[in-house]
Amino acid sequence: MSHPWAWAALAIAVLAGALLALVIARWLAAWRGSWRARRRAARAGAGEQAAAVLLERAGFRILAEQPRTAWAPRIDGEPQWTELRADYLVEARGELLVAEVKTGDAAPSLQTAATRRQLLEYHVAFAADGVLLVCPERGAIHRIEFPRPARVAAAPQGAAVSRGAARRLP
Repeated sequence: MSHPWAWAALAIAVLAGALLALVIARWLAAWRGSWRARRRAARAGAGEQAAAVLLERAGFRILAEQPRTAWAPRIDGEPQWTELRADYLVEARGELLVAEVKTGDAAPSLQTAATRRQLLEYHVAFAADGVLLVCPERGAIHRIEFPRPARVAAAPQGAAVSRGAARRLP
């Protein structure tokens, strides 16, 4: 490295190599993420098709696929409009039910907070008689009920209210 410009050329080559490595790493991360998203979407689409067959075989009549509703929960009396879309609206024995399809290991469980909250939200927003959790991979249709607990005047600090009675949480 006897020439004065040799150090500059080396520094530029190192910086260019680092920049190229960064660009390639970002491209690979984006490709991997989009591949996972495509795989998840394909699994969900196949699950919804299998769920439709499962629902019809169980005696449910499909009224709508991907039904949408506008709903306005209120904050301090002011409506906050939002649009919701469920997987299916079905009917059986004169009842209107929202059917939500879940695939995978965690999602079809009420232990998953997001699933539990979504089903409760659909129950209210669609003014349905009930909600169904459909697990096509397990061949299962579960009717989910959200009983309303009796009102409690006051619960002791640190207590959870359940079915009208206070119960201390561990």
